[in-house]
Amino acid sequence: MPDIYLVIDILVVAALAGLGITALLQNSKAMLNRVFAIFVGFIGIWIIANYVSNDLSNSHKVATIANYFVFSCSFAAVVFLYYFSALIANNQKAKKLLRYLWLPLLVIAGLAASPLIVQGVKLQDKVYAVVFGPLTPLYVVSLLFMIFATLYVMFKGTRTNRGSSKSRVVILAWSFFLALPAVVAMQLVLPTLTGWFGLTNIGVTPMLIVVLGLFYSVGKHRLFDLRLVIVRTLSYLISISALVLAYGLITRYLQSLLVNLSSWTFTKDFINACLIALIAASYAPIKDRFNRMTNRLFYRDSYDSQVVLGQVSDIIVGNVDPHKVQKGALLALTNALKPVYVRFLLINSNGVLRLGDIIGQQWNMHNPHVLQEALKNAGKRIIYYDEIEDQDSKVKTILRDEDIVICAPLVTKEEAIGYLVLGSKKSGNMYNSQDLKLLDIATNELAVALQNAQRFEEIQAFNITLQEKVTEATRELKSTNKKLIALDEAKDEFISMASHQLRTPLTSIKGYLSMLVEGDLGKVSTKQEDALKEAFGSSQRMVYLIADFLNVSRIKTGKFVIELKEVDLPQLVAEEITQLREMASSKDLKLIYDQPEAFPKVMLDDNKMRQVMMNIVDNAIYYTPSGGAITIQLYATADEVIFKVVDTGIGVPKSEQHKLFTKFYRAGNARQARPDGTGLGLFMAQKIVVEQGGVIIFESTEGKGSTFGFRFPLSKVRA
Repeated sequence: MPDIYLVIDILVVAALAGLGITALLQNSKAMLNRVFAIFVGFIGIWIIANYVSNDLSNSHKVATIANYFVFSCSFAAVVFLYYFSALIANNQKAKKLLRYLWLPLLVIAGLAASPLIVQGVKLQDKVYAVVFGPLTPLYVVSLLFMIFATLYVMFKGTRTNRGSSKSRVVILAWSFFLALPAVVAMQLVLPTLTGWFGLTNIGVTPMLIVVLGLFYSVGKHRLFDLRLVIVRTLSYLISISALVLAYGLITRYLQSLLVNLSSWTFTKDFINACLIALIAASYAPIKDRFNRMTNRLFYRDSYDSQVVLGQVSDIIVGNVDPHKVQKGALLALTNALKPVYVRFLLINSNGVLRLGDIIGQQWNMHNPHVLQEALKNAGKRIIYYDEIEDQDSKVKTILRDEDIVICAPLVTKEEAIGYLVLGSKKSGNMYNSQDLKLLDIATNELAVALQNAQRFEEIQAFNITLQEKVTEATRELKSTNKKLIALDEAKDEFISMASHQLRTPLTSIKGYLSMLVEGDLGKVSTKQEDALKEAFGSSQRMVYLIADFLNVSRIKTGKFVIELKEVDLPQLVAEEITQLREMASSKDLKLIYDQPEAFPKVMLDDNKMRQVMMNIVDNAIYYTPSGGAITIQLYATADEVIFKVVDTGIGVPKSEQHKLFTKFYRAGNARQARPDGTGLGLFMAQKIVVEQGGVIIFESTEGKGSTFGFRFPLSKVRA
């Protein structure tokens, strides 16, 4: 092989390997970088194997094995080039297609390293010619298909991508289009058709076009965003070169001084050991010095995004003054990005752009209406002048006329409140992906902060008027409240008076009904007796209801009094149950009560306790379906007196249990079962029990039943 072709091979391999390793070191987590590194690896193996396969100094066996690598690695490289193209063109369908083709493509790549595709080599016209196997047509068709698919994905990406992404795709698409067909023609098609395998010696040459396209995209269109990595690599190379040069000069100087020493071998080893220790100790400070030097020379715009965002956040958190927020944020961004100017454009209440704060050289809008329309049509994404397509000439022309390089919208969830506009960098460099990402995050935070600050101003301006209205409303409320208090007192008086007036006729009605039931006024029939008992029970419940109303009224007026007396609680419970047995029987309910034989005498308000028991048992009867059972328990322990009513009724929904003892409150299922209830029974029961030092008992499961009752400490109520 002529030296020129060997030089080209080395150049292509070195350039691609350097770019692939640099991309992988820069961001090993990025799929694009990893796929490109794998592609470069296969390309390198292919080029080296191609050189070995054409070297006549190697045996037939070595040349055959080398051709296995040539065919296998070239096919694998094309597959990963397709994947790289799908990623860089952002073609989701192409990436999805590859998931279905991985297995057959892997099989073909494996077959390429077997006699089924490369049977061997033979010497022909002073070169090794490949003897193809029976599956070579499958290999060729698959290879051409993958190359065609790669070119299709790339050229389709030239239409679907925008800005610098499109520029990268265009450059790479044309470099692939010019290089890949030429490589296939010289490496496979022409040698197969003509039998002249000498063409494979120069088959790598078109890859220079791909190398140039990749490096142009890196330098011009920020492919892989490698600028900082390249600067760091340059710093390391300069550091190592400086150390090697210093080591060589010092060693040579010491050799010239000590050349006549008899123990030179020992002295040489000692000097080398000392120099190695010196290099190890001096490498870190030398590297740091060159890092600073290369930053000043090549990367003067570097900054830490997190530090800048932290500064912006501190400004936002510490201020509600919109001008302080603007000034502080502009200063932080100016120190990082170093634009010739940066300014806020805010949208006022009428929807018109107005100038906000500015840092840097003076800048003003030439045509606010035209600029606002152009920015509105651009949407919510950051507009970067250098990434606008040529066909978007209107927007590009407007930005050029206004001397705007970047326009970042300030958008909250509710509305667009304005824009942040920047001029070119003072250094003349382009804005990179780090700059755009910083602006994207910062403007999102600033939009919310400025909106809040503007609202705070509006609130402050409205505060005086609001205070006056609140004062006026408070006066009206006080006047209305006095009227409501008077009405409430009148209502309580009416309820108290009405309740007292109703008690007298009800007592008379109960007395005559009792006489009729007992036969004092003559014999009555069975049906008449049942009706009279039902009327007597209803009048008794009416008495308790009136008592509830009176007690509620007394509680509000502070006249609720507990009158304690010695009570035989088991007998009291038995008397109340006797009145309710008829009602329970009419609903086909079992009313179970085992009266305790021995029970301590207690000091309680017997009338009010009758009312409590009546309310609890009455509720159990009403809310237990026919066929159910109600068990009444009364017992005393060493410390407590306990009364429980356990039913198999509808229960109380868990979500409503915490409100059950509130005045006038009734659970939803209870209102459906008994629409005429008042919601006072349990309220009054709790009040009466608590006033006497007791505690209400309540447990319930919806659909399964409830337990209501009370307990009193025996030490408080023992007679």
